[in-house]
Amino acid sequence: MATKPYSILLVDDEQDILKMLQYNIEKEGYRVFCAENGEEAIEMTRLHAPALILMDLMMPKMDGIEACQNIRELKGIKQPLITFLTSRAEDYSQIAGFSAGGDDYITKPIRPRLLLSKIESLLRRFDLSSEEQTTSPNYLFVNREKFYVEFHGVKITLPKKEFELLEMLANNPGKVYTRDQILAQVWGDETIVGERTIDVHIRKLREKLGNDYIRTIKGVGYTFKEK
Repeated sequence: MATKPYSILLVDDEQDILKMLQYNIEKEGYRVFCAENGEEAIEMTRLHAPALILMDLMMPKMDGIEACQNIRELKGIKQPLITFLTSRAEDYSQIAGFSAGGDDYITKPIRPRLLLSKIESLLRRFDLSSEEQTTSPNYLFVNREKFYVEFHGVKITLPKKEFELLEMLANNPGKVYTRDQILAQVWGDETIVGERTIDVHIRKLREKLGNDYIRTIKGVGYTFKEK
């Protein structure tokens, strides 16, 4: 099988799970790296800049939440997709993962074929050939190539889903996006996320941009402030 143009980092403290995942993913042509805790995950991300990280939540030395937060602060790399692969399915665990900068959440155990399908779906959103583009408001610039925004002249690096959500809203100031439209465009039709996923990401954006730019249209969705 031909090698695919993506590398994947697997992070789990259970060797059996790592070996099983690595075997099945490498069979599909992906380059795979492995780490056994959050500290190793940060170092491997810095060294190899994977497109996708599949990371357990509960690990020794540093758990997945803290590792995700640290990875989101790394400079000089294109930010990877980070998906938590864990047996914990509680809502608060999912919210914590998204708040830390995670992009998705997969509950173990998962069948290899379903996991590979999920990986393909995730990587379709990792665009290696994206180009720069600017948004309509003159105070906001979105750089798709280097994956950062400038807001009133201040450079801000955002987790991938926050970046895509802000880009979608700000590219059409004044347009109201329904929650279904946001989920379909930012997370994809095949991604199953909790009801509060959008709210968590909107809250995180407001913490960084202020409360005056993203408006809630009650019972409908969200819109970005016009010029």
